[in-house]
Amino acid sequence: MGLEKATITNTFTHDDVTVMFNPEEYTFNKDVNFAQAQVPGLSSPLIQFVNGNLRTLELELLLDTYNADHGDVRPLVERVTGLMEVDPEHHAPPILLFTWGESLSFSCVLARATQRFVMFLSDGTPVRARVQVTFNEYKNAELEAKEVKRETADYSKVHEVVEGETLASIAGRVYSDPRAWRPIALRNRIDDPRSLTVGARLLIPPLPFRDPETGTVHA
Repeated sequence: MGLEKATITNTFTHDDVTVMFNPEEYTFNKDVNFAQAQVPGLSSPLIQFVNGNLRTLELELLLDTYNADHGDVRPLVERVTGLMEVDPEHHAPPILLFTWGESLSFSCVLARATQRFVMFLSDGTPVRARVQVTFNEYKNAELEAKEVKRETADYSKVHEVVEGETLASIAGRVYSDPRAWRPIALRNRIDDPRSLTVGARLLIPPLPFRDPETGTVHA
């Protein structure tokens, strides 16, 4: 029994592009960005995480019409490259699903396609092409926000108050310093740090925290 063919599905139209020959290999790429902070007196800069970049899938598709009907391979190539065209209803290129059997499923968009025609008929008609494609992972913004548990632009985390907790005990848990309760109080506009409502969801800002009203920085 032969290997199941890899398929590119347009999730807008539900049309499939099934490859004639499975790729020989594929490559996943992932990287993150770090900012460098130069500090006088140190032998090397300090680094701080900024953000993660897209995961990408790279592979080569072999398209061939010579063994079928000696027809032009370009319409077949255009079925792949056309996945970068803007869909008139959604005003964006389609979201795709690249699948290969049960081992690979990748929600993505087609970001790059390089066409290389490698076989021709006597009249110059191309009948074989290699298309190097790069798919960028697609993630829904709302699902991504829930996944990383970020609910504000300053990357505050959320803590749900349980019975018996105070701001000092929460600060001791999240900051390892019970004295650092003031940023939580300021962020959530809490006047009495010893009186909290059970079940309340508090935003826990990262340290250091700058009070937006006074400009005071709390470490």
